[in-house]
Amino acid sequence: MQSLTIYKSNFMKKNSVLAWSIVVALGGFLFGFDTAVISGAEKSIQQYWNLSVFEHGLTISIALIGTVIGSLLGSRPSDKFGRKNTLYFVAVVYLLSSLGTAMADNWYVFLVFRFLGGLGVGTSSVTAPIYISEISPADRRGRLVGLFQFNVVLGILISYLSNYLISQGGESSWRWMLGVQAAPSLVFLILIKFIPESPRWLILKKGATEKALAILRIINPLNCEEELASIKRSETKLGESSKSSESLFSGQYSKPVIFAVLFAFFNQVSGINAIIYYAPRIFEMAGLGAHSSLLSTVGIGLINFAFTLLALNFIDKVGRRVLMLIGSFGLIASLFLVAFTFYTERFSGMAIPIYMMVFIAFFAFSQGAVIWVFISEIFPNQVRAKGQTLGSSTHWVMAALVAFYFPYFAETFGGAATFSFFGAMMVLQLLFVWRFMPETKGKSLESIGDNIVLH
Repeated sequence: MQSLTIYKSNFMKKNSVLAWSIVVALGGFLFGFDTAVISGAEKSIQQYWNLSVFEHGLTISIALIGTVIGSLLGSRPSDKFGRKNTLYFVAVVYLLSSLGTAMADNWYVFLVFRFLGGLGVGTSSVTAPIYISEISPADRRGRLVGLFQFNVVLGILISYLSNYLISQGGESSWRWMLGVQAAPSLVFLILIKFIPESPRWLILKKGATEKALAILRIINPLNCEEELASIKRSETKLGESSKSSESLFSGQYSKPVIFAVLFAFFNQVSGINAIIYYAPRIFEMAGLGAHSSLLSTVGIGLINFAFTLLALNFIDKVGRRVLMLIGSFGLIASLFLVAFTFYTERFSGMAIPIYMMVFIAFFAFSQGAVIWVFISEIFPNQVRAKGQTLGSSTHWVMAALVAFYFPYFAETFGGAATFSFFGAMMVLQLLFVWRFMPETKGKSLESIGDNIVLH
C-alpha cells in the first residue's frame, strides 16, 4: 500500500514537470507561428503598400532584427527578474504584435509591431529552453527541452495550414493570417501563472534555498537534497572570480562559447530559414504554380512536425551527437540534389519539393531537435542565461542575414550555386560534430558544465 502511494506521488510529480514544460513550450509554438506566418502574407503585403524591393526585404527581415535584439538582451531580464517573469513579458509582446500587425493602418506601424514580435521570439529562444532545462530531470531533459522545438515546428505547421485556409478569404486575408496568433498568445499569458520559478535561478540569483528546495522535491523527490547540494557546489567550484564577474568571455568558458557559436552558425547556414521564409518562391522558381507552391509548404510543415516528434523519442536514448551525425549526412545529400536539379534545370515533376522535404526531415531529426537542448546544457549555472543568449543571438544574426540576402543570391547566382553553398557548409558541420561535439545525454547540468569548462 505504501509503495502504491509513493508510485502515485511520483507519477503526479513527474507529470507536474511535464505540464510546466508544455506550458513554457507554448512560447515555442508562438515562436514558430510568428516566424513562418509571414511567408503566406508577404506578397499581399508587398502589393498592399506597393513596396520597393528594399522595403519588401526590410518588411520580411524586420522581425528578425527584433529577434536578434531580443536574443542579445534576453539574459538580462531572465537573470534579473527571473525566468517566469520574463515569460510573462514574452506572452504580452506576442499578443500586442499579432493584434498590431493585423490592424496596422500604415506600413511604418506594421514594421513597429513586426519588430515587437521579433523581440518576443528572441527573448523566448533564450528564456524558454533555459527554464525547461533547469526544471528537468537529467534522464528526460532532452525530450522536455525538445518540446520547445517540437512546438516551434508545430507553430510553423499550423501557420502554414492557417495561411492556406485563410488565403481564400479575399484581399484582407493577410490581416487574418497575422491576427489569428492573438488567441494562443492569450492562452500562453494565462497559463504562465501556474508554473513555478526555476529552482536554480532562485538559488543562484536570489539565495531562496527553501523555496527552491520545495520545487526540487516535486522535480526530483528521491534526490532533491543531493541536487540542491550539487547546485550549491557548482556555484563555488569554478572559483570566486567567476562568481563575482560572471564574464562569459573569460578564458574558462571558451569551450562552451565556441560550441554554442558554431552550433548556431551551422544551424542557419544549412539554409533552413531561407526555406521556411521563401518556400513558396523556391517552388515557383522550380516551375510550380502559386497555389501548388503554397500547398507544398504545408507538406514541409508536416514533415518538419513528424520528424521532430521522431527525434524526441531518440534524443535521450541515442544521444545528441548521434542525431547530429545522421542528420549531417542527410542534409548534405538533399542540398546537393536540390543544387543539381537547379543546375540541370530538370524541373518536371516534384523533384525540388521532394528533395526539400527530405532536407526538412533530416534537419528536424538533427539540428532542429538538438540545438536548443545542447546550448541550454553546455554552460555552467552561473552563466547559462548569458551562454544561451550568445547561442541564440548568433542563430538569429545568421537567420537575419540569410533571410535578407537569400533572394539576392538566388536571383544573382541561381539556385544551383546557392544550394551548393548550403551543402558545403553542412560538410563542415559534419566535421565539427565528428571531431569536437561532446555528448551530453543523461548527465546533470552541473556535471556537463564541469566536464566542458574544467577539462
